[in-house]
Amino acid sequence: MPTFLLTNDDGYFSEGIRALREELRNLGRVITVAPDRNLSGVGHSLTFTQPLRIRRVEEDFWTVIGGTPADCVHFGYYLFLEGRKPDLLCSGINEGPNLGEDITYSGTVSGAMEGRILGIPSVAFSAFGREEIDFVEMAKVAREVVLKVLEGGMPEDTYLNVNIPNLRKEEIKGFLLTRQGRRAYKEKVLRLNDPAGRPLYWITAEEFGWHLEEGTDYWAVYQGFVSITPLQLDLTNHRAIERLKGIF
Repeated sequence: MPTFLLTNDDGYFSEGIRALREELRNLGRVITVAPDRNLSGVGHSLTFTQPLRIRRVEEDFWTVIGGTPADCVHFGYYLFLEGRKPDLLCSGINEGPNLGEDITYSGTVSGAMEGRILGIPSVAFSAFGREEIDFVEMAKVAREVVLKVLEGGMPEDTYLNVNIPNLRKEEIKGFLLTRQGRRAYKEKVLRLNDPAGRPLYWITAEEFGWHLEEGTDYWAVYQGFVSITPLQLDLTNHRAIERLKGIF
């Protein structure tokens, strides 16, 4: 019976993590460790400057007070699994997509990245859609991905970024291996005032969108496919090394 380590960045109370947890529990034991609040956009950070507290939610389910997704992965692996590697780490299901350059901000993807750093095969799951997301249906699709990974394995130094369209399982056209796309939306900083008239600032997006290039993560989910993008820990731009030899 496989063992899973499950985390997210939306918080332990999110519908996405609970739906995925239920599906994984049908396959094996699930150790769930998630933040106590929504940490969307937190990226890949570890907490070194202060101690953290843990609260048990229910059996095999804990929340880390003030912790990040990467913190949660560390607690799950070192504390609750006592350094025994689970068969698979899952992160999500995120409430919204993680496509293109947005993966660099994503706490969901970073949870999977942290798992891979620890030598654990890892998959991040996100929902392509933001309104009335059917996480129960999405968790069924995620279960299929999990079964394929458990059966076929995963290359070393690789973790998967999976985005699932907000469709019923029977409406999804299939699974596609994709490359990271490019986003095409603008951000701005809003200046607001608090009740005392003091300035507040809020980073927000004016327009959402991605370039619709065939073979990319966005193209796949836009067409109704599940996008599976293999990511790697090595961030080196190997093609640039030869180009830069003439400069350095």
